[in-house]
Amino acid sequence: MSRKHSRMDAHARFERERRRNLLAAPGPSELILVLDHLKPGFNVAKIFRSAQAFGVREIHLIAIGAFDPAPAKGALRAVQARWLDGLGDSLSLLRKGGYRAFRMLAEGGAALQTTALPRRCALVLGHEEFGLSAETQSLPALTIAQHGAVQSLNVSVAASIAMYEYIRQHPIMR
Repeated sequence: MSRKHSRMDAHARFERERRRNLLAAPGPSELILVLDHLKPGFNVAKIFRSAQAFGVREIHLIAIGAFDPAPAKGALRAVQARWLDGLGDSLSLLRKGGYRAFRMLAEGGAALQTTALPRRCALVLGHEEFGLSAETQSLPALTIAQHGAVQSLNVSVAASIAMYEYIRQHPIMR
């Protein structure tokens, strides 16, 4: 199969999964993830997969185009998503919903592990290379304490750790 056909197949899969996403119900937690201009490669789909595992309410995708849904293992159908053009749209929705938003940084913020997260919490994760949009500068910053020589994590790994910490603080009662 040629690369062109492979890309067309991936785009068709994405569109099919995006339509199915319209039926997704909010997750059982109050946590919302905001993916700020992430590369549409495999990180976005992997974040959906972890979001389903941790019961995330919804994900806001800011200016993120089509991506291969296969690494999500069906989670794109289950985790409610909002595709938005700008971060301001997301932040406005969060404020109206009574959410407190935090920006996730590789370094320089309060330690996630020692910060009391509010129940209505939104975590903003930025582009793997370019970071967060300027609109996030007024948001409180959180970082994941690291003790090794490498002081950065893949964005899908960082998102999973942050989701775990939120659920540790606010367990889902079934």
